[in-house]
Amino acid sequence: MSEAAPSSNEAQRTAPQSVLVGALAGMKNAIFPAVAATFGTGLSGWGIYIGLGIGLLIVVVGGLSTYISWRRLTYTIGAADIRVESGVLSRAARSVPYERIQDVSLEQKLIPRLLGLVAVKFETGAGGGEDLSLTYLTEDAGEELRQLVRERRDAADEAIPSVSEGDPAAATRTPEPDGEPIFAMGPGRLFTFGLFEFSLAVFAVLAGLAQYADGFVEIGDAIDMAGGWFSDRGEEVAALSMSVQVLSALAGLLAVFVVGSATGMIRVFTREWGFLLERTARGFRRRRGLFTKTDVVMPIHRVQALTIGTRLIRYRFGWHSLKFVSLAQDAGSSNHVVAPFARMDEIRTVVETAGFHLPDDNAEWHRASEAYRTDSMIIDSLFFVIAAAVAGTILAFTAPDWALPIALILIGLAVFSAGTALYSWQFKRHSLDDTQIMARAGIMSPSSQIATRTKLHSAEVAQGPIARWRGYATLNLGLAGGEFSIPGIPLKRAREVRRKVLETIAATDFSELENA
Repeated sequence: MSEAAPSSNEAQRTAPQSVLVGALAGMKNAIFPAVAATFGTGLSGWGIYIGLGIGLLIVVVGGLSTYISWRRLTYTIGAADIRVESGVLSRAARSVPYERIQDVSLEQKLIPRLLGLVAVKFETGAGGGEDLSLTYLTEDAGEELRQLVRERRDAADEAIPSVSEGDPAAATRTPEPDGEPIFAMGPGRLFTFGLFEFSLAVFAVLAGLAQYADGFVEIGDAIDMAGGWFSDRGEEVAALSMSVQVLSALAGLLAVFVVGSATGMIRVFTREWGFLLERTARGFRRRRGLFTKTDVVMPIHRVQALTIGTRLIRYRFGWHSLKFVSLAQDAGSSNHVVAPFARMDEIRTVVETAGFHLPDDNAEWHRASEAYRTDSMIIDSLFFVIAAAVAGTILAFTAPDWALPIALILIGLAVFSAGTALYSWQFKRHSLDDTQIMARAGIMSPSSQIATRTKLHSAEVAQGPIARWRGYATLNLGLAGGEFSIPGIPLKRAREVRRKVLETIAATDFSELENA
């Protein structure tokens, strides 16, 4: 059961160092109970010993449980599938045929990375957390296993043997070669990206810690003391000039900006460090991560569609993001981020490499129905109109002075909502050419979806009661790994697009497309 030879048909275990990773995780989990027990006993001498004892007990139990689980977990690389068996008291076995495996990705979190270990994830595209994973193998064994499974998956797709069944280790496997870089982000780009990733999550964490600390430190008493101090010096506080108060407010806003920017910067650098997207013989290879390093390969023929997005502020500076809608999964999502912060010309290069194309100036765009525009205006503003009528009626009897101002505010919101729906209608557009269907939406932060007609599975024209009455529909396009819906299309146009898409689907040999 040697972990160093993953090509064997015998049952094997993961790397023994996996037990150490589990033990270190147990130490992390023991910190909070130990500290809580120590403070709960009043920081006495015995309290410290009790806290240490509880922490040690958790570490020992966790380490023992990890060791037993490691001993009971085995995996077998068979001729037709990979089989994983696990469980201590109750055993579970799962087999995944090679033809069901979309790809094999490698992930390294900080502690496993320091120990030279990788988590091998077999992406099946099943969703719901059903993907198979092995934690952990050595880096060399993980890479060798990935290449072996890919060979057997390709052999299953082509219905020809890739290696001799009597000697599955006969083939020489080499690591995934470096490909042609098509998009990368260095420290300068990451710094710019971080400036746009403003986040105040750190304040929520600090507030939670303050609430927790209130059980050990009498914060209420401290606030009372501060209140007394200000009461005793009321005249001195009142004497502060308006300029000092304004400067204090500006300093507070600056602190919020600095903390929020720093939080976003840290998140960007840890997640996107070393971001590199390459074009390899197998497709796209994406590597990124500072503490948790991921290595994912996305075959081109499994890319179903594209999503181009942006946000309110970064859009004004020309920054966009690009995602692939793929059969395989990426950290619980079917969308692979391949260019999280890029200019449009950089996105164009990636899009064309994937076999898609961005719409040109001659693209024929179609807007949503005008009836849909009117209905959206009414529906979006209806809530505020009803709220204004109800609030105005109630306040007329309970607080007459407030009735008119509140009603006017709600009516103003209704007008604003209707105006927004009217203006946004101009940006809800779709276009159909010989090979693709494209849709755009959004005012301040527009987004686009692009799908290849040959990879669509179905086309459905859906109508609710209002849509049937008003003569428009929603076009739902069947897309493996994602959703593609275009609302508010005139019924005649929706049926025309559906007919053209179905003609393309009927004329496509998907068995040839899959192996293209």
